[in-house]
Amino acid sequence: QVQLVESGGGLVQAGGSLRLSCAASGRTFSSYAMGWFRQAPGKEREFVAAIKWSGGSTYYADSVKGRFTISRDSAKKLGYLQMNSLKPEDTAVYYCASRNTIGLVTTQTGYDYWGQGTQVTVSS
Repeated sequence: QVQLVESGGGLVQAGGSLRLSCAASGRTFSSYAMGWFRQAPGKEREFVAAIKWSGGSTYYADSVKGRFTISRDSAKKLGYLQMNSLKPEDTAVYYCASRNTIGLVTTQTGYDYWGQGTQVTVSS
C-alpha cells in the first residue's frame, strides 16, 4: 500500500500562484510515477500532469502546459505541482495519485493509489 497526502491548496486570485505538495509513504519503492488530477464541481476528474520518480520525465495536459510545473524529490518521496497564472477555470479539488506500472498515463484507471484531495479556488 502507498499512502498519499496532499497539501497546499487554498484561495487565490486569478493570475496568482499556488504550490501543491504530495507526501508519499508506505511501499513507495513500488511506485513508478506520480500524477496529479483535478475535479471541478459537476465535472469528471481530469488528468493534469505526471512525473516519473526516477529520471523525472514529465507529461502535461494541454490546458495547463506552460503554466503548471510538476516536480519531485525522490529521496523524500515528495511530489509538487507549481501552479502559476491561475485562472478561475482551474478551480477544483486536486488529487495526487501513484502508479506502479511503467509508463506515464493520463487515465484514472492507470493509477493504483490516491490521496484525499486538496481544494484550489481561483477567484476572478
